[in-house]
Amino acid sequence: MLKKIPHTFTIISVLIIISAVISWFVPAGEYVRTTVEVNGMERTVIKDNSYQRVESSPQTWQIFSSLLTGFEMQAGIIGFLLIIGGAFQVLNSSKSIDVGILAFLNKAKGLERYALIRKIGINNVIMTLIIIMFSLFGSVFGMSEETLAFIIIIVPLAISMGYDSLTGICLVYVASHVGFAGSVLNPFTIGIAQGLSNLPLFSGFEYRLVCWVIFTIALILCVLIYAAKVKKNPRISPMYEADEFWRKRETEAAETPVAYVTPRSTWLVYVLVLVALTAFSVTYPHSTFSVGTAAITLPAIPVCTALFALSGLLGARKSSHFFILSLLGFTVVFLIIGVMGHGWYLGEISGIFLAMGILAGFASGGKADDVIAEFLTGAKDMLSPAIIVGLSGGIIWILQEGKMIDPILHGLASIMDGAGKMVSLTSMYAIQTMINVIIPSASAKAALTMPIMAPFSDVIGLSRQATVMAYQFGDGFTNMITPTSGVLIGALGIARIPYAVWVKWFSRILAIFIILALLLLIPTVYCELNGF
Repeated sequence: MLKKIPHTFTIISVLIIISAVISWFVPAGEYVRTTVEVNGMERTVIKDNSYQRVESSPQTWQIFSSLLTGFEMQAGIIGFLLIIGGAFQVLNSSKSIDVGILAFLNKAKGLERYALIRKIGINNVIMTLIIIMFSLFGSVFGMSEETLAFIIIIVPLAISMGYDSLTGICLVYVASHVGFAGSVLNPFTIGIAQGLSNLPLFSGFEYRLVCWVIFTIALILCVLIYAAKVKKNPRISPMYEADEFWRKRETEAAETPVAYVTPRSTWLVYVLVLVALTAFSVTYPHSTFSVGTAAITLPAIPVCTALFALSGLLGARKSSHFFILSLLGFTVVFLIIGVMGHGWYLGEISGIFLAMGILAGFASGGKADDVIAEFLTGAKDMLSPAIIVGLSGGIIWILQEGKMIDPILHGLASIMDGAGKMVSLTSMYAIQTMINVIIPSASAKAALTMPIMAPFSDVIGLSRQATVMAYQFGDGFTNMITPTSGVLIGALGIARIPYAVWVKWFSRILAIFIILALLLLIPTVYCELNGF
């Protein structure tokens, strides 16, 4: 008889209790912190050789207040989940995504008339292109939380292609985080770590680009091999039964007749959006995109406004569904412009998706009460993931209040004393990997660890650039499995994948990447590399 897999709530609650128990036995300690300017921004960092013992703070009843505090710490992601859930439920109720997926698959099948595409497999081509795109986003501008909005689209697409939700989440969430780990120009990891290590910004670009290519190819191979097995025998998927939700929704969408009409409200929404985008074009005539140390200024918003004017018009002439798909497509385009050109984060991103959901509801002919009812239904579906995200924040809070994070960091750093270059670099990588479980924030981890690691690398004759790469690799991969990552928990919640199922399934792929990253660190010690 198979053992029942514990609920995600149970797993994270147990981790909170374990964190509290540790605070009773591990001597408390703290580093002295100071504020420095890194690449024009202030960062709180640890002073070298400043660790000291402090009075212990054992955690007891705090385990019960950790949920509320976790909610406060993760409020941005929780709010984002609720808004995304509501907005996409409104969008789903219009049947536009179903129409779009069907149209996309029909178009894709048409490409099979080409012998090369037929030999490779059109589905393999589609999945490869999606992985490359999101991996590139993760590598260049650190896409992470933004992937939550795309999971609702890509997971149903993967199901429609004959795969499972695990395949779908790999195409988006895992792809962006593999790119994040193999970052080439990510300002949130490479930028901060190199700034704290007094290295030229984004130096060593060439070898990191090689690493990113290797990681991305490795992910493509893993996903395509697994997807082929699921396509051949869907029942081998650990999500086969749970994915019935997505398959049922797909079946209902296929059986429900779609009336391809364009109500007056569609044209009204088209005009309103066009007026708003025109106003934005006047207010923001140019957008400056920074890629590494280079920057380019383009009239991105005016150009996209003109393209939407044409695309929206053509879509509305066919039906409200195609207009809404155009609205969704340009929401994604403006999201990229906002993030890369105007520094958008969760507030602005959630705002643009909320606007999209409301406008889609009215464009499909819905009344205000109907749109609100659908929004509340979608937000309700995100309640369970939101609570889990709050609980995951509670783990971090218990460790902070118990003054456990600095002693753990200090103990791990002590491991490197007296070791050689390769052993020290391996230890740094292992330390960063373990620390990432309790500090999933890349920028916070860089501020805590690089002031310790960088000077130590000088003592043993190791390149600071290699130390940055050990941090980079250690930071990225365990993000995809640690229960303290609000983004991971949110992504799994949207895809309806239990955390325990994910850990069991993904751990093998994670092991491949951890070992591959260790092998890619070796040349940084023994080879002459540009920038190292």
